[in-house]
Amino acid sequence: MPRKNSKSLLASGIALYSLFTEIGAEVAIVAGDRAQARIVFRECARMVELDPILSRKLRVLRDVIEYPETGSVLRVLSSDADRAEGYNFSTVIFDEIHVQPDDRLWSTVNLGSGTRKNPLVFGISTAGSRTDARGQDSICYRLFQYGMRLQSGEVQDDAFFFRYFHAPENLAWDSPEAWAAANPAFGDFLDPEDFAAAARSIPRDEFETKRLNRWIQRATSWLPTGALERLQSDRRLQPGEKIILSFDGSYSGDSSVVCGCSLDGHLEPLLAFERPIDDPHWRVDISEVEAGILELAKKFEVVELAADPYRWSRSLESLEKEGLRVVHYPQSPSRMTVSSQALFEAVSQETLSWGGEAQLAGAFLRHFANATVKTDRFGPRIVKENSSSPRKIDLAVAAIMALDRARYYANEANKPAKEVGFVSL
Repeated sequence: MPRKNSKSLLASGIALYSLFTEIGAEVAIVAGDRAQARIVFRECARMVELDPILSRKLRVLRDVIEYPETGSVLRVLSSDADRAEGYNFSTVIFDEIHVQPDDRLWSTVNLGSGTRKNPLVFGISTAGSRTDARGQDSICYRLFQYGMRLQSGEVQDDAFFFRYFHAPENLAWDSPEAWAAANPAFGDFLDPEDFAAAARSIPRDEFETKRLNRWIQRATSWLPTGALERLQSDRRLQPGEKIILSFDGSYSGDSSVVCGCSLDGHLEPLLAFERPIDDPHWRVDISEVEAGILELAKKFEVVELAADPYRWSRSLESLEKEGLRVVHYPQSPSRMTVSSQALFEAVSQETLSWGGEAQLAGAFLRHFANATVKTDRFGPRIVKENSSSPRKIDLAVAAIMALDRARYYANEANKPAKEVGFVSL
């Protein structure tokens, strides 16, 4: 949540409570540096000082709070991941995750509680940099993305709790409505006049990050904010309906997805295979992808399967032998520029709709949100933020392909396929 909403106070209460949950509890407070970690520790010490029961039971030292009766201890740890090795944590309070240069410390404290019955790692942070020093997603942003996938139902994980306070993108950054939406304490112990003064005196990006808890996208986003969300409907592609399937496949780093489109322009994400956040060795199961596409072919009347054959030629040949009409859709700059513009215009003019199961719909919106625009001699088209970015855009690419081919069949059915540059396998 944004700054000054008492995250540290909440974390301090959890830290002290954890001293009493088991014999020999080991509670740690970590942050980007010891000075930051001591902010939570000072709150803990103050609580002990002001409470007559806690002050009798607990002993406060410089960087340690002890519970002599059970041998439990709360300590401030260095931000050095190597020095955090060897502990058997029962609870870790991890402050300001967004300042971590990499994920070493987060991984260390998460792996340091294997013998505890009910370990807890409680991370608090405001939004920060989306990328780390290597140009990859920062640990904080990866955890944020995982939490959003959890909220949307894309993943199920009973061991992961996530809560995100922020100002929705449809609210102006300098409006009291945005300030109130992002800050639970707004109008209570956060003074609205202070927000108004800050909005006038500090850079907008800094204000949005620290006061509205927004992740600032510095690359040029493709679709206008909220445009795609407005077109979501309850409609679903019906069994036996005549549709286009588009397939965007990967081998490892990206995701492999299938999108469907009716001939009147209704899009629906139908399959998505994506690397889990904690599995760097993930590889897509090719046989599972092929089986999923064949199941869709049984459910719908598939006019064609459009796919870029790169690395998937053998699978596409196999699917064609099963009776699917497969067409090559190489994602060349010239082709993607034209088809990207067609989907952009359909969204802007609200001439398409889309829907899908909750998990797939969440992935659909996320992939579109990750898409940025590149303009060169071919014109504007969607791309990743950078070539090494782990943020997926595959469902956006598949939607562009599916809509393009659906428009061909709806509007140009009498033209030979070779006129629009597609070759049947």
